[in-house]
Amino acid sequence: MAGEILRGENLVKRFGGLVAVNEVSFEVKKGEIFGIIGPNGAGKTTLFNMISGVYKPDEGRIIYEGRDITNLKPHERARLGIARTHQVVKPFPGLTVLENIAVGALFGPRYGKISEDEALEIAREVASFVGLGDKIELPAGALNVQEKKRLELARALAAEPRLLLLDEVLAGLTPAEIDSMLGLLRKVRDEKGVTIMMVEHVMHAVMNIAERIMVLHFGRKIAEGPPEEIANNPDVIAVYLGDPSLALKFVKRRGGAS
Repeated sequence: MAGEILRGENLVKRFGGLVAVNEVSFEVKKGEIFGIIGPNGAGKTTLFNMISGVYKPDEGRIIYEGRDITNLKPHERARLGIARTHQVVKPFPGLTVLENIAVGALFGPRYGKISEDEALEIAREVASFVGLGDKIELPAGALNVQEKKRLELARALAAEPRLLLLDEVLAGLTPAEIDSMLGLLRKVRDEKGVTIMMVEHVMHAVMNIAERIMVLHFGRKIAEGPPEEIANNPDVIAVYLGDPSLALKFVKRRGGAS
């Protein structure tokens, strides 16, 4: 792991009188899995929306691979290698699984330089990678929750990202499904070389997979560091984990969710 891929500098986002993100700075290193946690309303998804270009920061800058992308639109960032999933999955229900995934390939860095056949070929490979190889001819609307989560991930991966933003990709999954998804995310990083930022509420999962974690509370960053440090941070325990013994249990379980 060497160098940074993304940096946020004193990011602020206001909605009227509400400051949703308040002077948040961070750095994500190439090849790492970087977790973002915090209570509901902490500003996590708002931060993701600024990184992906949905919102423009009211203050601060976003630097991606050494380039200031603060003013770029979402599709421009996608073509630079930034992809994301959404908390509420919204596949195109009238398209097949394969066609849904191909959409990601068509609008990624090779936009305008890739044929439909090439996009479909990429989609087949990605479908197999995420475990949907036997579902490619099904309409996307026929998939169950776990499969739709994998489809959302596959569509993002088909865009050939270097940075992948995952917004609660584990929400709604069973413990066994979470275990399986964590294994897949490790493969995404290790085999495809993709840097991952993930917003997550499933605490034991993010503690298990992230090398570093940033904690937001009321829009401010209150802590950042490795999981063991975060779990023992008194401010984090006070506002998020609540019970110190529970925090330590999460850390001891690193290496495999249950």
